[in-house]
Amino acid sequence: MLKKIALLILLVLPLGVFAQTLKFGHMNSTEIIPSMPEYTNAISELEALQKKYTEELTRTQEEFNRKYQEFQQAIAGDSLPANIAERRQKELQDMMQRQEQFQQEAQQGMQQAEQSLMTPIYQKLNGAIEAVGSAEGVIYVFDLARTQIPYVGPQSIDLTSKVKAQLGIK
Repeated sequence: MLKKIALLILLVLPLGVFAQTLKFGHMNSTEIIPSMPEYTNAISELEALQKKYTEELTRTQEEFNRKYQEFQQAIAGDSLPANIAERRQKELQDMMQRQEQFQQEAQQGMQQAEQSLMTPIYQKLNGAIEAVGSAEGVIYVFDLARTQIPYVGPQSIDLTSKVKAQLGIK
């Protein structure tokens, strides 16, 4: 029995010493990304694109509303033959379908633009995190913004400011 306890102590003791030499780091990308010039440029481009889509949607909605009012007035005055009324009604339905299709395309276009603009930003951030993590000798760097971590102990090194410095931002 004494031999088993001695063997257990010999096995557990080095693990305890080894565990104390492990270093973990954490950072918060929500404090870093908005400070990056690339992010500011990306947001400006996305806002400009959103404005163009909104203007086009507004223009087509106004055109639809105008034609719909004309159609309603013509029907109310009984001035349209049935075949013309049907043609105009079909035209209005087609306009509505085109507008719905454009809304979907605009949404997809915004998602694609956001992805293409944000991917290089995250790649640059990840490169800086890797460089700082390697320089600090940590085995993991957790991003508190991307990974839900319920507790960060005082032994974990906050690397947010060092990642900012690596990226050349204050």
